[in-house]
Amino acid sequence: MKPEKEITIYDIAKQLGVSPATVSRALNNSPSISTSTRKRVNALAEKLGYRHNTFASSLRLQKTNTIGVILHELNSYFITSVLAGIEKIASEAKYNLIIVHSAENAALEIANARNLFHKRVDGVIASLSFDTEDISHFNQFQSKNIPVVFFDRVFENSESTKVIINNFQAGYDATSHLIQQGCRRIAHVTSSLKRNVYAERMRGYKQALLDNKLKFDEKLVIIDGFKEQDATRSAKHILSMKTLPDGLFITNDFCAAVIMQILKDAGVRVPEDIAIVGFNNDSIGKVVSPKLTTINYPGFEMGQVAAQSLINHLKGLWNINLTNTVVIKSELIIRESSLKSGKTA
Repeated sequence: MKPEKEITIYDIAKQLGVSPATVSRALNNSPSISTSTRKRVNALAEKLGYRHNTFASSLRLQKTNTIGVILHELNSYFITSVLAGIEKIASEAKYNLIIVHSAENAALEIANARNLFHKRVDGVIASLSFDTEDISHFNQFQSKNIPVVFFDRVFENSESTKVIINNFQAGYDATSHLIQQGCRRIAHVTSSLKRNVYAERMRGYKQALLDNKLKFDEKLVIIDGFKEQDATRSAKHILSMKTLPDGLFITNDFCAAVIMQILKDAGVRVPEDIAIVGFNNDSIGKVVSPKLTTINYPGFEMGQVAAQSLINHLKGLWNINLTNTVVIKSELIIRESSLKSGKTA
């Protein structure tokens, strides 16, 4: 079936006996056009099925009022929280979002960046995939003065604008809490140390051990993914150890919940035998038994700060290049999974 002809402002102008310029101004609610004319134009436009050519307007104005968001995954409480924060600020400022995700793949991340570049987004908010080696694919935005704000997973030594938490301190606090509970053989379950978030949490873990005169043992570090099958593999690794750890610092709450259940099914008592601390403050931590001690990672606030920084720059209210890094506060939330003998400090 042949598609219907696209209705233009010239079609509307011809039927109403007015100029195309009048129709254009009326459709854009210009105060120079009378209320009655605006009503007539909009009524006929709706009747005829007129669609505003946003792309053409964007080319004329050299802006699209669109922000590209590159995520490393979508199936995550933290990421959905960040996205909610971004969407709130963007919506209030009348910006649209184009959301893409890399599925933890650098090649797809590069393709997504190129796609957003060709869609002429006004700015980009991004979190890097597991295996991203560099951020040269974001240089194309810089060449056109298109601002980019990175969040969560970033290259900390780059000059790019970043919104993060103090992952070193979070790792230090989580490990110190387990030590305060009497744990002396603490295993660390984490993921790709190429990413700043996991490398810095590991650094905090090691520093807490050092400060408390506990020896760091590489055999107690498990590096894997955070999906259910990955967590299952990590749990079996822990159970296979000749001497079980008495504490676990796991840098993902879902992974921690899966590991905790497998340990319990194997007869391990939590926290009496093994105390557990997770990370992110996902909702799952409040429904598992025992409830999960975790690090609160304020995703919604992180999304708000990233979006507001970008939009303020786009509006000329602030130059994001003046501030390389914004650090959002995180905190340890103590629940039953880590409390040996009822100790809280």
